[in-house]
Amino acid sequence: MFPGMNPRKMQQMMKQLGIQQVDIPAKEVIIKMEDKEIVISNPSVAKVNMMGQETFQISGEVEERELSTTPDISQEDVKTVMEQAHVSEQEARKAIEDANGDLAEAIITLQKSE
Repeated sequence: MFPGMNPRKMQQMMKQLGIQQVDIPAKEVIIKMEDKEIVISNPSVAKVNMMGQETFQISGEVEERELSTTPDISQEDVKTVMEQAHVSEQEARKAIEDANGDLAEAIITLQKSE
């Protein structure tokens, strides 16, 4: 932690101050935000308990990933919309995409346009 300081003495000092530190053998840390994820690969993670308050110290290789806003559309979802609204596969898929994955909204929209 501090250069030139004996690690054992440092542990004793931390114990006297009521600070406990535990290393966590993590493989990857992901912080999910509204529009992106922060991914930390090969992390060094330490859990620090200081007077009942737990905090985590994380360092490693940081990468940011944008989250996709397109919904995952399964073939089963498309088939359901096709059967309920009596439309083609392309029309059903487009309606689901336009409704952000909401099948009921896609079906209602297609039925209104008939």
